[in-house]
Amino acid sequence: MYATSLRLPDDIGKRLDTLAKKTGRTKSYYILEAIKEHLDDLEDIYLAEQVIQRIRRGEEKVYTSEEVEKMLEMEN
Repeated sequence: MYATSLRLPDDIGKRLDTLAKKTGRTKSYYILEAIKEHLDDLEDIYLAEQVIQRIRRGEEKVYTSEEVEKMLEMEN
């Protein structure tokens, strides 16, 4: 299993400690749950921002829906 470390702000660390103690689960369990819950969204957001930057720099081709329809018709 992959291991990493991180520093949390005191308030979040205290909340995490409290939750773990009250539920009998580990802090690692809740950290992993939070990551699994939000990683897809973060990937979508940050990767989309990179594509937008490439489009603005003219490094990424943009197609209209009509162009895509024509390309798909040609493949059939």
